[in-house]
Amino acid sequence: MVSERRLILFAFALIGVQALVLYSFGQPTICTCGYVKVWEGVVLSSGNSQHLTDWYTFSHIIHGFLFYLGLWYFFPRMPIWRRLLLAMGIEIAWEIAENTPMVIQHYREQALAQGYMGDSIINSVSDTFAMIFGFILARHLPLWSIITIALGLELFVVYMIRDNLVLNILNLIYQFPPIAVWQAGGPR
Repeated sequence: MVSERRLILFAFALIGVQALVLYSFGQPTICTCGYVKVWEGVVLSSGNSQHLTDWYTFSHIIHGFLFYLGLWYFFPRMPIWRRLLLAMGIEIAWEIAENTPMVIQHYREQALAQGYMGDSIINSVSDTFAMIFGFILARHLPLWSIITIALGLELFVVYMIRDNLVLNILNLIYQFPPIAVWQAGGPR
């Protein structure tokens, strides 16, 4: 049996791999503006996806909900630490894929991400911690509250910035012209 200390070290090693891979991609460690903010609330700014948190942090919390629920359903006998490490592996794989030139270019074709340069390393690692937070919440809260929180976050973010996890996934798969017009500032 693997000790909790080794599992924690492995978790931090995964995050270290994430940071090293992003560094090798040429992603900046912090915002190229030279400082770190706790919150960047302007989506159409050079600081988006560069500081600790932004509007997309809420999506990463929801990732944690979804990963917990999916892993709980498909692997109910797997120890919770292993499920968390698997969830981290999935999130980190996405964070790495999201910062490849192909995906960055695809995002740039969307209305809200035309100047997108990818995530800073600190933002990407922070997104992983947001997923871990969501995973832990899902572990401790009743299912109905997790569903309520996820729906509330999705509705709040779509109201505030005309984007959210669902729209992000849709736009990644296929860009629907009416959604693009609405996100670009067309009528609400």
